[in-house]
Amino acid sequence: MTATTHPPTVFVTAPRLAPAGLQRLQAAHCRVLYLQEGGGEAEVAAVLARESVDAVISRTATLSAAAIAACPTLKVISKHGVGVSNIDVAAASQRGIPVYVTPGANAQSVAEMTLGLMFAAARRIAWMDAELRAGRWSRAQDGLELSGRTLGLLGFGQVGQRVARVALALGMQVVAFDPACAPGPGTVAGVRMLGSVDELLPLSDVLSLHVPLNARTRHLLDAGRIAQLPRGALLVNTARGEVVDEAALIDALRSGRLAAAGLDTMAEEPLPAGHALAALDNVVLTPHVGGSTPAALAAMADMAAANVLGWLQGSPADPSHCVNPEVLR
Repeated sequence: MTATTHPPTVFVTAPRLAPAGLQRLQAAHCRVLYLQEGGGEAEVAAVLARESVDAVISRTATLSAAAIAACPTLKVISKHGVGVSNIDVAAASQRGIPVYVTPGANAQSVAEMTLGLMFAAARRIAWMDAELRAGRWSRAQDGLELSGRTLGLLGFGQVGQRVARVALALGMQVVAFDPACAPGPGTVAGVRMLGSVDELLPLSDVLSLHVPLNARTRHLLDAGRIAQLPRGALLVNTARGEVVDEAALIDALRSGRLAAAGLDTMAEEPLPAGHALAALDNVVLTPHVGGSTPAALAAMADMAAANVLGWLQGSPADPSHCVNPEVLR
């Protein structure tokens, strides 16, 4: 790695970057480019082919192998968040380009959204709101009281740990599975770590997903695993929609195998008009905004900017923030 001597060009694959990150880049005299509103994979590739870009701050648009190959000056990528399923990390690694993430920056906001969806699904809040606005005084009597129930956490990183603390305070039992954690007492007092997904599911009156999307986790929750949940369980997903087999989820919600779901992420985003999920009154949907509070956006923007500047200026960020650390050697 050689520090960049000229003012670097940073391409943000979104129409804007929170002021905290922009100010950090401007202080380093960066030239900042943005993706136009509504731009996608093709527009990202076109900018990288046209401009001498030193660094990319990646939002939701796809950063493909072709786009990475089109930019010979590209030196570093930082995801504005932690999920890198929209970045061809293998292509970056082949070029020796590190891909950084911003761990923890949006954890509190995502945890709060998780809890909000859990409460909304358990007490049918969205359905009752819609009924009342339609002029019907429909007082649902079938809401689920969470105290005394078991919350299962699939993934026990910073988001899952925050959710666990609140759930314990509510009087819930909390169990979790994370391949990085040994079975036994968890890092949060009162949480029991289990040894497998299949051990977790039958215990989970509420199952909350907190895993990255990769080859191992795609459709991890399929029809067979949904069937392992207690009948009438709730599902909350603030991870990635593709972790769940969506057709199996819809079948389970229609049949009553699952009582309800709270989903901030779907397999296809934006959710297409007329999608089956939108027709179900036992589903609460939000448009992938769990980590999009002003506080979280500011923290992610600042860390993403620090990641790219650290690499370009010869002072790399914490290696644990890099998803392809082999390129750092």
